[in-house]
Amino acid sequence: MITQILAVSIFIVMFVMIVMEKIPRHLITLGAGLLMIVLVFGVCMRSPQAIIDTLAFKNIFHPSFWYAAHEATEESSGINWATILFIGGMMVMIEGMGHAGFFKWLCLTLAKAVKYDPVKILVAFMTLSAALAMFIDSITVILFLARATIELARLLRFDPGPMIIAEVFCANLGGSATMCGDPPNIIIGTSLHYSFGDFITNTGPIAGVGLIFTLVYFYIVMHKKVRSEVKDPSLLEYPEPNEVIQSKRDFFASVIIFAIAVVLLVTHAQTGLTVATIGIGVAIVTAIVYAKALKDIMAGVDYKTLLFFVGLFIVVGGLEQTGILELIANFIAKVSGGNLLITIAIILWVSAIASAFVDNIPFAATMVPIIKDLAMVEGFDLSTLAWTLSMGTDIGGSATPIGASANVVGCSVSSENDRPIGWGEYCKYSAPATIIVIAISMIMLFVRYGH
Repeated sequence: MITQILAVSIFIVMFVMIVMEKIPRHLITLGAGLLMIVLVFGVCMRSPQAIIDTLAFKNIFHPSFWYAAHEATEESSGINWATILFIGGMMVMIEGMGHAGFFKWLCLTLAKAVKYDPVKILVAFMTLSAALAMFIDSITVILFLARATIELARLLRFDPGPMIIAEVFCANLGGSATMCGDPPNIIIGTSLHYSFGDFITNTGPIAGVGLIFTLVYFYIVMHKKVRSEVKDPSLLEYPEPNEVIQSKRDFFASVIIFAIAVVLLVTHAQTGLTVATIGIGVAIVTAIVYAKALKDIMAGVDYKTLLFFVGLFIVVGGLEQTGILELIANFIAKVSGGNLLITIAIILWVSAIASAFVDNIPFAATMVPIIKDLAMVEGFDLSTLAWTLSMGTDIGGSATPIGASANVVGCSVSSENDRPIGWGEYCKYSAPATIIVIAISMIMLFVRYGH
């Protein structure tokens, strides 16, 4: 009992400190992970094996970690190195694409295609945000899209705040459609051995329907707020997309590398290549192609986020080792009474509400072993609970400025450019959209899986 109380206490303190944002979150999770290893595993449990299982270094040296023609059915608790290596590899690739000017070119090309009309740019950038987030981490999508929005807002003299909020929401929504878009999905996919194809055929249709309603909603509430103050836009000098391309060689190389990464992700269930292999492979190719700029590219990688994941997985592994997560699963099973529809509703709405106020990454990492235990206890199809958790965490995280990492990044970029986005303004637009999409998700989950 003391061991469980200590493990839960460490977890709660970690969560509170992450929400308070007073200390860098990677330091918080690493500190909490160290406490879990020393106090819970060492002092209370006196179990070297628990430490070994949680650090999970042995997984990296197992052939199935890199190549698995037939995915294993079980995953040990602890650090999910596949998630960390995949995200790290994709970060290197994205930095290379940014160095080549790919993202600036894409935004300017799209803006030019809609004749620099702010209302059309709103719809176009929302769609672009959702589409790119299916294949690129939503944090990266918002980083360059928010900056491009601010630059266009200065040129066309419209308020960029509402447009950035809409882009953030669509990035989270688009990311929910695939395994590699939102960090929670990467965690769910690598932990439960689901492929890119599994996500696109299950959460993809829900995200697609949700995007249609989202585009209509944001157009209705925002089209008047993003109109240009320029009376005659034809008098303005617009930047040409090709001007941002410094090297055609680097530009086309980035496009090819990105295309290869997408193909490998889409086919990894057939090829047997794991996401860890794909992530590392893409990073190596990027390093070779951009050898001269490698120092700058590697400096741009967000190592703090990778360390954040390491500490987080250790803490969640502690909750699993001490049996806390099994108790939570049993509680949900008792409340739902073994009814699948009620279970779907509980997981979806609890995930959505919780992810609105705490970062959805640690919440998803905590819930994965819970739904595994729940499926085992009640005999539910694990994949149904996985898709429910995915939609709840991804979309619920959009409701507030702190619910998902993309939200924090979008608001930060806007504030750095003298356009702060407060809680009131953010929630005014995103909270209703979140409720709409979660309601759509519940209906579609009920219809497709609730029998």
